[in-house]
Amino acid sequence: MQAPPANTQLRRAQLVLLLAALVPTIIMVGVGILLLVLGSATTIALGILILALCTSVITGYILGSIFVGKGASLARLQNDFVSSVSHELRTPLTSIQLFIESLRGNRLDDAEREQVLSLLGREAQRLEVLVKRVLDLTRLQSSARVWPKERVDVTELVEEAVAVFDANTLDGPTPIGRTVEPGLLVTGDRSTLVRALANLLINAWKYSGTAKKIEIFARANGRWIELGVRDNGIGIDHTEQRAMLEQFSRGRAAHETGAPGFGLGLAFVQAIVRGHRGKLTIASEPGATVVGIRLKRRREATAPVLPGPLIGENQTAP
Repeated sequence: MQAPPANTQLRRAQLVLLLAALVPTIIMVGVGILLLVLGSATTIALGILILALCTSVITGYILGSIFVGKGASLARLQNDFVSSVSHELRTPLTSIQLFIESLRGNRLDDAEREQVLSLLGREAQRLEVLVKRVLDLTRLQSSARVWPKERVDVTELVEEAVAVFDANTLDGPTPIGRTVEPGLLVTGDRSTLVRALANLLINAWKYSGTAKKIEIFARANGRWIELGVRDNGIGIDHTEQRAMLEQFSRGRAAHETGAPGFGLGLAFVQAIVRGHRGKLTIASEPGATVVGIRLKRRREATAPVLPGPLIGENQTAP
C-alpha cells in the first residue's frame, strides 16, 4: 500500500496535535477558572496548578505547530522542486529519444543523419547544463556551506562581472554603463558575488529589446553597500516578482518573448545574497527594471599615526 505524500502526513500530524493537546487544554482551563472562583484555599491552589499546566501545554502546542508548519513548507518546497526538475528534464529527454528512434530506423540519408546527430548533441549538452546548474544551486542553498570571508573591492567586483558578461554575450555585444563609488569594500566570496552580478547583467541583456541600455551601479548607504543592474527591458510584473526568486520560475513576459533559460538565474542570485546575509530587491515596470543587492559594508581599521621623534632625539634641527 502506497504511503500518502509527506505534506499530507504533516497536515494530519498537525490535526492530531490540535485534537490531542489543544482541546483537552481548553477544557482544563475552564476547570481551573471554576476552581479559582470557588474561593477555598485548596481549590485556589489546585486551580493555579491546573492553569500553570495548561500554559505549558499551550506553549508546547505553539512550538509544535511551528515545527510541523515548517516541515510542511519544506515538504511542499521539495515537491515543487522535484516537479519542476522533472518538467525541465522531460523536454530534452523526449527529444533525445525521438532522435535515437530516427537513427535506429536507418531511413536517413547522410545529410539528415548529420543534422540529427547535431541536434542530439545539442540536447545532450542542454541536459548536461541543466543538471550542472541544479547541482550548483543545491550547493549554494545548502545550510552546511561555509562562505569565504574575503576582502572584496567593489570596483574590481563590478569589472570582473562585466568581463564575464562580455564573454557570455559575444553574439550581441552591449556596452555596460558603470556608476561605481570608489573605495567601497565588502566581505564575502568573490567568485559567487561576481556570478550574482553577471547573472543580473545577462538577465537584463536577455529581456531587453534591440536598443539595450544596461547600467551597473554601486553606492554606499550608511552601513550598507547597494549594488544593482538597471535596464530598459520588458520588466517583471509586480505579481510575479516574489515567484521569480524561486527555481524554475519564469514570468509571463519571458514565455511570450521566447527568451532562452531555465528560470534559475534569480534563484542563483537569491541564494548567493542570502549566503552573504544580504537582501535582494526588485523594482520594475515596462521599460525600467532595477534589481538590487544590498550587502554589509566592510570598514577597515586604520593604523594609528605615531608622533615623530622630537627635535634633539636622534635627529638634528636644520
